[in-house]
Amino acid sequence: MGADQLQRHLRLRCKPLHHLRLGETDRRTIAQTLAEIESGSGPVARNRIRSSLSAFFAWAIREGLTETNPVSGTGTADEGQGRDRVLTETELHQILGALRQDHPFSDIIRLLILTGQRREEIGGLRWSEIDLERGLIVLPPERCKNNRSHELPISTQVRAVLERQPKRNEFVWCRRWTNWSAAKAQLDLRTKGTINPWRLHDLRRTAATMMAELGILPHIVEAILNHVSGHKSGVAGIYNRARYQDEMRAALQRWADRLTNFIDG
Repeated sequence: MGADQLQRHLRLRCKPLHHLRLGETDRRTIAQTLAEIESGSGPVARNRIRSSLSAFFAWAIREGLTETNPVSGTGTADEGQGRDRVLTETELHQILGALRQDHPFSDIIRLLILTGQRREEIGGLRWSEIDLERGLIVLPPERCKNNRSHELPISTQVRAVLERQPKRNEFVWCRRWTNWSAAKAQLDLRTKGTINPWRLHDLRRTAATMMAELGILPHIVEAILNHVSGHKSGVAGIYNRARYQDEMRAALQRWADRLTNFIDG
């Protein structure tokens, strides 16, 4: 944890404790404060702020300012598995608002949100995989995790992102994107203090979840994500995905319009 984050936690998030003397701050008060933080900001925020408070009281003990650490014995929240993280509309708004207009990574993030595809699929996108005449992104089997080709209809918003890219070589982003960590770290700096920790794969899960909340049927969401299981496996699965193309196109356009509406409004 950096000094800036520690300072922000203590000064801003722990402001309800500021009026108390160190000796008056007991375990119950800390527990109530953490419960309020968890209720408003989630389990991750609770645990991070709990760590900051514990570090502060450990320092105060070393400096002879107090005798006990009231954070000891308070509970940590269950953050769940990382694979369960779904961003809120507010968080998506913060991310999209922090994206630059003239940087390929920003447009990669836009497409990850708009399409729900995997980062390697979008980061390695080639011009040969884009069929603007048919309005499709066509991923060959070797570029898909399940080794099955994937024809993904594109919304007007995705088309706009693709059409503004200069054609310099075979790759849409000039090269296969590999600089994920550094670019993500820069984006995190621009949204610092407004979003709980998240990973790029959370965008795929978030898109799928929010499409389902729009009323898009589960098998259409699975077709968009290129998930193949159960009755959608084998030859029947290939046929079904082709048959669902119109529904996939309508669903992706509906999702893109939803994003545009809540960002603009």
